[in-house]
Amino acid sequence: MTQPETPTTATADGGSTGESSNAQDEAPATEVRVQLFARTDVGQVREHNEDNFLVADLSRRSRGLLEANRATVIGQQGAVFAVCDGMGGAAAGEIASQLAVDIIYERLVDGLGDQPIKRDDLARRLVRAVESAGLRIFHEAKADRSRRGMGTTVTAAALVDEVLFFAQVGDSRGYILRGDTLVQLTRDQSLVNQLIEAGQLTEEEAETFEHNNIILQALGTSDTVQVDLTYAEVRQGDILLLCSDGLSGMVRFEDIRETLRSGAEPLDICKALTERANQAGGHDNITVIIVQFDGPSLKPSDTEGEPLKYRKYTLADDAMDEKTATMPAVTDPLATTDTTADGVTRSASTAPTGSHDASALDGDHDYDRVDIPGTHVPVWMVIGIVAGVVVLLAGTAFLLFRLP
Repeated sequence: MTQPETPTTATADGGSTGESSNAQDEAPATEVRVQLFARTDVGQVREHNEDNFLVADLSRRSRGLLEANRATVIGQQGAVFAVCDGMGGAAAGEIASQLAVDIIYERLVDGLGDQPIKRDDLARRLVRAVESAGLRIFHEAKADRSRRGMGTTVTAAALVDEVLFFAQVGDSRGYILRGDTLVQLTRDQSLVNQLIEAGQLTEEEAETFEHNNIILQALGTSDTVQVDLTYAEVRQGDILLLCSDGLSGMVRFEDIRETLRSGAEPLDICKALTERANQAGGHDNITVIIVQFDGPSLKPSDTEGEPLKYRKYTLADDAMDEKTATMPAVTDPLATTDTTADGVTRSASTAPTGSHDASALDGDHDYDRVDIPGTHVPVWMVIGIVAGVVVLLAGTAFLLFRLP
């Protein structure tokens, strides 16, 4: 899938590659410059590509990328990048992910105005846009029997000045490479990640865990969704990676890091990562967005300060007067779950999961459908699964001890 273009840009060739855009307008003295590319591929197993991506310049109200010109300066209203991994069987997943990127873009530019946008305003717009997409997909699924059960993950990143906000639903991912360190800045909303964080599974056990394809949230499977909003302060030389689990579930963390560290252009990085996922089996659709940051308004990468990590951003209540609302400073450490060793930082869920599929509700699979409201599975299900694992391990140990 590729996103539709606005009249100011042109469409790149074909369905398995992304496009890029260019802003030739004169930039202010303080600026953030980006080089970017996006690519989506059907993979080696699936018949349809149910992934979609969004790359948009909110200041110019332009969406889509022109391959010949892939450098742009971020305007005063910011930019947005998003990856959506659809599910639902047949073409329903493709419809869900397309609706998601369309509605997120439309809601972000609706009534945006021409004045510079504040960080808190962009973060709130991003969350509301994701919520609106989820509600629309839910109603579309109810209205059309052939689309019942359709949904999509979303990992969206919105940039204003040097701050990048992440809105997360599902298990697509957002990473930033800074120097030699790659950090996952989103949390997988999946059963396996919840068990890892609860100490019930190790990362090694997660690779072969029977239920590692169950996600806890998706846009469209409920009329409400809880968006996980996090943030990071980008610096000169940072590289943003957004991807569906067709990449993160097939390519090892270290291999992703080495590809990003190669110094290649965004187009070449996208191609290399897609090829790695296909060489590993290509069990799912693969979507990748690469954004390289630079510009005089960004701090050098070696500037002292808070390291990259998973950090919550708390919005003031909508009913609260914005003048009296107290927001966390961009450099304040908030809730974190990062692990650093030998220059590698990642969250608990970064272990590759083989043929892991975000589509827990996907009709293409023969496992049972699991409807899980909110962001957590029912307690009885977690207890049952954990108990089953414990019994299985105990039985195996018993048999081993009985062997002569």
